[in-house]
Amino acid sequence: MKLNVDKEADALYLRLDDSPIVESKEVSPGIVLDYNESNEVVGVEMLHLSKRSSNLNLSAMQFETV
Repeated sequence: MKLNVDKEADALYLRLDDSPIVESKEVSPGIVLDYNESNEVVGVEMLHLSKRSSNLNLSAMQFETV
């Protein structure tokens, strides 16, 4: 799993695995899901991050596994 944050593009991309992407769908404004040939979600893109949360701090991200 890979998480990329592009401050210049104001976007976040979460890649769940390395399988080839065969289709992408915008499921909500600025939210794009990438699908593999088995129709499984393998990527999630979120655009316009700065507009989604007024408290967003990209330099202080936390990861938690439960």
